[in-house]
This record gives sequence, structure tokens and C-alpha cells, in this order.
Amino acid sequence: MTKYLLFSLITILVFSCGNNNDDKNLNQVFRYNEHKNIGSLDPAFAKDNADIWAVNQLFNGLVQMDDALNVQPSIAKSWTISQDALTYSFSLRDDVYFHEHKLFGKDSTRSVKASDFEYSFNRLIDKKIASSGRWVLNKVEHFSAENDSTFTIKLKQPFPAFLGLLTMKYCSVVPKEIVEHFGTDFRANPIGTGPFKFKRWEENIKLVFRKNINYFEKDNNGNSLPYLEAIAITFLPDKQSEFLQFIQGNLDFLNSLDASYQDDILTSKGELRAKYEANINMIRGPYLNTEYLAFYMDSEASEMQSKLIRQAVNFGFDRQKMMTYLRNGIGIPANGGFIPKGLPGYNANIGYTYNPEKSKALINQFKEETGNNSPELTITTTSNYLNFCEYIQRELQKMGLIVNVDVIPASTLKGAKANGKLDLFRASWVADYPDAQNYLSLFYSENFAPNGPNYTHFKSDDFNTLYTQSFSETNSKSRETLYTKMDSIVMQAAPIVPLYYDEVVRFTQNNVKNLGINPINMLELKQVTKE
Repeated sequence: MTKYLLFSLITILVFSCGNNNDDKNLNQVFRYNEHKNIGSLDPAFAKDNADIWAVNQLFNGLVQMDDALNVQPSIAKSWTISQDALTYSFSLRDDVYFHEHKLFGKDSTRSVKASDFEYSFNRLIDKKIASSGRWVLNKVEHFSAENDSTFTIKLKQPFPAFLGLLTMKYCSVVPKEIVEHFGTDFRANPIGTGPFKFKRWEENIKLVFRKNINYFEKDNNGNSLPYLEAIAITFLPDKQSEFLQFIQGNLDFLNSLDASYQDDILTSKGELRAKYEANINMIRGPYLNTEYLAFYMDSEASEMQSKLIRQAVNFGFDRQKMMTYLRNGIGIPANGGFIPKGLPGYNANIGYTYNPEKSKALINQFKEETGNNSPELTITTTSNYLNFCEYIQRELQKMGLIVNVDVIPASTLKGAKANGKLDLFRASWVADYPDAQNYLSLFYSENFAPNGPNYTHFKSDDFNTLYTQSFSETNSKSRETLYTKMDSIVMQAAPIVPLYYDEVVRFTQNNVKNLGINPINMLELKQVTKE
């Protein structure tokens, strides 16, 4: 018996016991596959997308992010920020309850108090726990429950992106009595406050969540959320098998593309092929991920030191053509700066567009000024991005540059770029939190690798001044202007070559409604319905 069939039979049994509305309930089960598996259902360890998606259904924090990346209330109904931008005071709802469990005693549940957040945050920074999310509170000096309904956080220094950090699943509230009872086994016995509650988990086979009928959020018409009866997650490791299950209607949702089936489902322009239009819906939008090449500015090679060569590379290949032929049109050509489309601070006009004449002229100028008539570059990459680098190699050689491509394992590349061993390498940056400051931190001088993410060793006094200023700027529009100015400084110096801004691509069965899309690729299911 296959794992998928076993899962299907068990799922039917789960919903058929003691319920007179079997057909309706089974139709309201949202089914998706997680090929990377799930490591933990404890929010303190939710570092991978697979874990984050599952945890998001079970837990809530003080605040949450909407699809437009605006911070919205969650368990905190409101908050105030002190004039010095250091103290955040959150006022909590009084109608939020933990999922039922016998350890809560007679009522099998209890309401969330500010002391629960104090416990949850202390657990997050406890070195004995070794949480993946400890870093989220690095800028916090102190936090405390002032009373049952008020929770206060004081920062070490102003940090305008702090509310965005609090939307991360690491900052979810957990109940002390349940966590301390289960210890490390809380990973497989989660009790939260979310729209769905844990039902059962057979690792590597199936995971089932049921509707939380006591969930506190309602829709715009005052109807209780969620609409779905349950979520059923399978763990087929093979992407091709996952695709076939989706095409056969056994899964409601398919996330992203894989080379094994992208040509079958999409045209070269990134459109759904006609044979699938009747049964499948495609959703796509910006994803906070910038793919790029990076120059090591402290390299002794004259080509690396030359702004002429760095700009020539930026002008020297057609990003739109690259996306059409290598990504089936999925992804946005990076003709702006390092900040990706979809994030405040992005500006489409500060980068480089394909200009072969300009590229050749810059290379010839370099040759004349240096006497080096054979400028040469080596792009280091992993096998997954070899086709992109070979395309760029062919295009730049037409401009008069000698370009080599070196393929090494991902782990080797990671260490080499951190220690300044590579002159030019492919990299990507996915937002840790949805604020452009996270991207611009890669160019701040005090963040030189290996002690920080400035892998290029880019240095600019003007940039550093604006970067420091951005921390104390609480007006979002003014901060956005600062971000764009910083990004423009980086692009003029060209320590990087932005390739493309990624896109979230989602496929659903046509009966799935209200599944949105957002630039952090969060899976939100509380408003999803199945017709």
C-alpha cells in the first residue's frame, strides 16, 4: 500500500467517526503535500517554510502580517510606541483561548494572558532551549507582563522594523503548563491558539489538523473563521509524484515550480497551458528573494576593483530573455536595485537594463586605462544555477570579457564567500523579515563577512550615514525614501549584479477559493473555502 493511499484511508476514518455530515466535511478538507517533510510543530524552531506553514495554522502572536505586508492586530488588539521609539506597549484581547487539553483542568482550556507572552519570549531566548528564533529578540532590552492584558517590550535602540519581526512565527504564544509537561516532545504535541488545532501526526506519512471552533477571529461579515473543517498534509518526497497527485485531483494545492514539470504546465511566457485551464488556477506575485552575482571588493584582481567592469557586467546581458528561456517567464528581471519588487523602497529605475553598446564601451575603456587587453572573470556557482551562469558567460564574452564558470558544492560556496575566497559568485537573499533594512544590511561596513552578511566588503561613508539614520526614522514614507537612496548608492558602485526578483507561484484546483498570495510566501488558510 502506498503512503498516499494509507494517508487517504486514515484521513477518511478521522472524519467519519461520530459525524453525520461526512460528505460536507470531507469536501472541506484542504490537502497539500510537503516534500521537504516537517521537523517540528514548536514555533520556537519554525525556521523552514515547511515548519512555518504548519505552525502558522496552529499558533498566533501579538501581531500578524497581511498580504500587503502591513502589520495588523492579532492577539494584541492595539499597541502604542513611545516617542523615543524604544518602548512598545501591547493591549491584549480577552477572548483568545488555547486549544483544549486535559492539562488545563476542569474547563480544558484557558484564556491567553500577558504572562504567557512573557513566558514564551523567555523560552525563545533561553540558551538551554537553543531556539532557532533567539536572534529575533537581539535588539530587546527588556519585556514584561504589566498585568493580564498589557505586555511591554523595551528595545536597546530604535528599530522601525521591529513590529515586522514580531509577526514571525518564532514569537507565537505557547502555554507554560503544556510545554513544561511535554518538554522537547512539545514539537509533536502542539497546543496553540490558531484557527486549526493539532489532531495527529504520523511522521513521514501524514499530518492532520482540525478546525478550532473557538477561534477568535471573524471575517468582515462577522462570520467565525476558519471555514475549512480540516487540513491534511502528506509527505511525498518526489516533486514529480507530487505534481501527478495534484493533476489527478488528490491535492488541492501545489506550491512553486520544479524543472521536472515546469515545461508541461507552463508556456515559455509563464502562462498556464490550455490543457489545464479548465481544472487548475494559477496565482503568481512578487516574492522577497533577490538572486544576484556578487563581486568581492577587496579582491586583488584589477577587474574586481574596476567599477567599469562591474557596470559592464550589469549592462551586458538581457535579463528578460534569461527569464523567458530559463524560468518559463517566472520571476521579474532585476532592472532595479537590490531591494526586490514588492517591498517598500524598491525602485525600478535605479538599476541596469540591457545595453550591449554601453557594456562594450566600458570594457574598452578599462582596456585602454589599464593596458589589460584580456580582462577575465570567474563566476563561482552551484549546479542548480549553472544554466544562468553559462548564459551570462556567453553574453559577456560577446562584449569582450573572458568569463569562466566554476561549479562547487553549496556548502563549499557558503564558506568560501564568507571568508573572501571568491572573486565573483552567485548568491540569493531571502528576507529574514519584511523590511528593506534587512537587504541593505548586506552593504553596511560594520557587517563585513565573516562576522556579518556584507559578503562583497562594499564600503561607502554616505551609505553608512543613511543606514544609521534609518534606524531612528519612524515615519514609514521617510524611511522608504532613505532605503531607495541607499539602494541607489549601491547600484552606482555596482558591487553586485541583480539577476531577478523571484515570484511566488501557486496552483490550486478550481474549487479552491480565497487562497491569497503574499511576498513572504506565507500559507494562510483561515479564509479558504472549497466549493
